[in-house]
Amino acid sequence: MTLEEGVRAFLTHLKAERGLAKNTQTSYLRDLKCLNGYLAEHGCTEVSDISEDLIRDYLESRLEPGEDEEALKSRSLARNLVSIRQWMNFLVGDGVLEQSPCEHIDIPKYAQKDPVYLNEHEVESLLNAPNCCTAEGLRDRAMIELLYATGLRVSELVNMAVRDVDLDMGCVTAHGKGSKDRVIPMGECAHQWISRYLERSRSELLGNTQSEVATLFVTRRGGGMTRQGFWKNLKKYALEAGIRKELSPHKLRHTFATHLISHGADLLAVQEMLGHADISSTQIYTHVSRERMKRIFAEHHPRMHK
Repeated sequence: MTLEEGVRAFLTHLKAERGLAKNTQTSYLRDLKCLNGYLAEHGCTEVSDISEDLIRDYLESRLEPGEDEEALKSRSLARNLVSIRQWMNFLVGDGVLEQSPCEHIDIPKYAQKDPVYLNEHEVESLLNAPNCCTAEGLRDRAMIELLYATGLRVSELVNMAVRDVDLDMGCVTAHGKGSKDRVIPMGECAHQWISRYLERSRSELLGNTQSEVATLFVTRRGGGMTRQGFWKNLKKYALEAGIRKELSPHKLRHTFATHLISHGADLLAVQEMLGHADISSTQIYTHVSRERMKRIFAEHHPRMHK
């Protein structure tokens, strides 16, 4: 089996059997194309010719100089190796290879940075920035309220349909990565603003096209709000609110999780609401627990001020 045939079979497996999201499939393809380009340059054209030494040499070739880039290098390398491992395991499972050449290659550890997030005062300022006397302002307030209340990914927010909102139950259904749905409570504040938006703003924005549009958040052009459009609006409101941090929709997702943890939420519950497949992805938010412990120690330990 050639390298190209092996990758093609793997991508078919990812799509048909594992149901991975398109973006994830694209990431795998990008990593494996890079690997296969290196292998071809070194005379390896068949999957059976791939060796542990070749993969180690490839990973070393991906390293770039610069001490200040150490964490980024390691993270990128780890992602590359995960993609290669998954491909090799697939080939072993399919009977193409007897043993994975990645079996004895460890994933490099990398420094995990604490996520950037807004404090509660900054969130209040951001929420109050849109002019809710206008249809667009009311829509934007509802979008920011829902994002902060649920921790949705921006793609989940802009693609949400009216039918995904259950005002009676006070929850929304998010269609996450890999076609995995989850139900998230939205809280009273977001519930009120979504209700106001649906009652006062959405029909005005859509005009005569409203019966044809299923998307929850819409524009006057008769379609759904785009990721780029929402990002642009969010930056404008952050500037108006006097927020100096570089703000993005994903940082509001960080803010949602961080504030839940800081107020004592269970990590597993936060994992479920965020739609993380692995608890390790959620554990980055425990930094607030560490900071709280340091503060409590500083304030109350009898030996702190001796």
